[in-house]
Amino acid sequence: MIELDRNRRRPLLPGAWWLSLRSRLAGCWLLAALSTASAALVELPSTGIVADGATLNTTALQRAIDACSAAGGGTLHFPAGRYVTGTLQLKDNVTLHLDTNAVLLGSTNAADYRNVDPFIDGSGSTMGYALIAGIGARQVGLEGPGTIDGRGAEVKAAQTHYTIRPFLVRWVKCRDIVVTNVHLINSGAWTMNFFQSEQAVVSRVTIRSLGLVNNDGIDLDSCGHIRIADCHINSGDDALCLKATSPLPCHDITATNCELQTHCNAIKLGTESLGDFTHIRISHCQIHDTHLSGIALYSVDGAHLTDVTISDITMDRITVPISIRLGARLNVFRAGDQAKPAGLLRDVTIKNVRATGVTQIGMLINGLPGHPVENLTLDNIQIELPGGGTAADAAVVLPEKPAAYPEMTMFGKVMPAYGIYLRHARGVMTTNVTLSTLKPDARPPFVLIDTAGVDLTRFARVVTTTPP
Repeated sequence: MIELDRNRRRPLLPGAWWLSLRSRLAGCWLLAALSTASAALVELPSTGIVADGATLNTTALQRAIDACSAAGGGTLHFPAGRYVTGTLQLKDNVTLHLDTNAVLLGSTNAADYRNVDPFIDGSGSTMGYALIAGIGARQVGLEGPGTIDGRGAEVKAAQTHYTIRPFLVRWVKCRDIVVTNVHLINSGAWTMNFFQSEQAVVSRVTIRSLGLVNNDGIDLDSCGHIRIADCHINSGDDALCLKATSPLPCHDITATNCELQTHCNAIKLGTESLGDFTHIRISHCQIHDTHLSGIALYSVDGAHLTDVTISDITMDRITVPISIRLGARLNVFRAGDQAKPAGLLRDVTIKNVRATGVTQIGMLINGLPGHPVENLTLDNIQIELPGGGTAADAAVVLPEKPAAYPEMTMFGKVMPAYGIYLRHARGVMTTNVTLSTLKPDARPPFVLIDTAGVDLTRFARVVTTTPP
C-alpha cells in the first residue's frame, strides 16, 4: 500500500549551514489499501493506484501528493510493486519512500511527460521534461531502497523523432532536499538535475544510466549549499557535473567518497557556464573506465571559475586525467539572459591524484590569448602514461578554437607532449608531480606556450620500458 509515515525525520544537513529539516508531523488521510497476490492495488479516497507494471497511475499519484502536501506533509510509502506513471510534481513537505522491490516506472508514452522548466542545453536542444519534478518546493525528498526506472530506451523507441527526453528527477528552485539510498536507472536524459536549488543532501544513491544521449548522472545547475556523498554512478554522459545555464552561480558544493564510471567526463565543472563557479570542494573519489576526462574544468560562456579544490582522487583506465579550458563560446540558454564576455579560470588546486591506464596525455590545459588560466596549483600527482609517441607527434600544432564546444577531443587525438600541454597560463605551480611512461616516448614531457610564472622544475620524470 501507499501510506503516510508521520514519524519519519529528515537527516541534518552537514557543514557550517546546519539546518534541521523538520519531520512531517501533520496528518494526511491518504491511507489504506488493498493488495492481491499478483499486484498491489492502492485505494485512495477518490481513485486507485495499481502496481501491476501496466496501469498508468499519474493522476492518482499526483492527487495523493497534492492532498498530502495540503494536509501538512508526510512520506508516501511504496511497498513492493511496479507503479507506472508520467510526470509527477512533488509538493512541499512530501517525501516518496520506495521499499525494496518497489519500482516507479516511467511511462513509455512521450505524451505523459511535461516540460517543467524549458531551457536550451549546450548542444542547442530543448530540455526540461522530467519523470519526477519539484518546482519551488520546500522540504521534499526521495528515499530507497527501491528504484526509479525511467525506461528511457522505450520512451525513445516510441517516438518518430526523439524530441521528448525526460530527465529522471528534476528539482527546480527547490530548497531543503534529501535524496538517499535510492536506485535511479534508465533515464531518458540527465538522471538527476538540480536547477537554482539550495540546501540539499544526496547520499548513498546508485545511478545506472547508459545508452542514450545526455545520460548524465548528477547535474547541479546554478545551485548552492549542496552535499553529495557515498554515491555510485555509471553513466553514459558526464557522471558528476556542475553547470550554470543561468546567470546565478554554482557555489558551496561538496562532493566526497563517490565511485564514478562514465563514457564521458567523471567530474566536470562547466560546458554550460553562464553563471560563476566558486567554493567547490570535491574529494576522495574513485574514477574508472572513463572515456574522456577524469577532471574537466570548463569556463566558456563567461563564468568566473574560482576557489575550486579537487583532492584525493584515484583514476584507472581513462583517456585524459585533467582537462582545463577557458574559452569564449559565450552562449546563453534561456530567453532574456544576456551574453557575457570571456570569463576567468583561476585559484584552482588539484592535489593527491593518482591516474593509471591513461591513453592520451596527462594534462591538457588551455586558456585564450589575453585570457590565461591563472593561479593553478598541481600538487602530489602521479600519472602513468602509455608512451610510444613519435617525433612527428611532437611537431603537431594544436588549433586554438576559442568558440568551440569544450572537450578534450576538440584539439585532436595526437598531442605534441605526453605529460602536460599548457597554453596561455600564468602562475602554475607544481610540486611532486610524477609522469611515468610504459614505453619510451619521443615527445617532450611538457609543452609550454604563452606562459609566465610557471614552475615545472619539480617534476620527477620516470620512463619505464615494457619488458619483452
